[in-house]
Amino acid sequence: MTAPIPPGPADDPFALAFAAARRAGGEGEVPVGAAIVRDGQILAVAHNRPRALSDPTAHAEILAIRAACAALGDERLSGCDLYVTLEPCPMCAGAISFARIRRLYFAAPDPKGGGVEHGPRVFNQPTCHHAPEVYGGFREAEAAALLRDFFGRRRG
Repeated sequence: MTAPIPPGPADDPFALAFAAARRAGGEGEVPVGAAIVRDGQILAVAHNRPRALSDPTAHAEILAIRAACAALGDERLSGCDLYVTLEPCPMCAGAISFARIRRLYFAAPDPKGGGVEHGPRVFNQPTCHHAPEVYGGFREAEAAALLRDFFGRRRG
């Protein structure tokens, strides 16, 4: 179980996602955080945990989707919005589609590993059953700096 997120504005899902991303970085995970909201209520907040869980699917988006589905008792997250600090990878984009997320808001683009505006562009494929509204570039510089600092410390 993920520990509680540090206090922050409950009405700012990006603040919660960034707090989760910083937590991930502090735990040696790639600093990505996600929050899911419906009707102004935070349903789930999660951060990357593949190393901690020995699970390559334990990305912030997947963990947040699982928690929100459990909270609602439904495998569909219709009417829910996902806020994430990095453009989702193809795996996460697929999960977002299957969960029927209404809107996706992300901070930094990911030209190398992204699956929404880069790479396979999952939501643009004819085989995609549901494509959320997508909005990118929110707090992009902050997200990019978080990632750059994390990888700089690992290489340095």
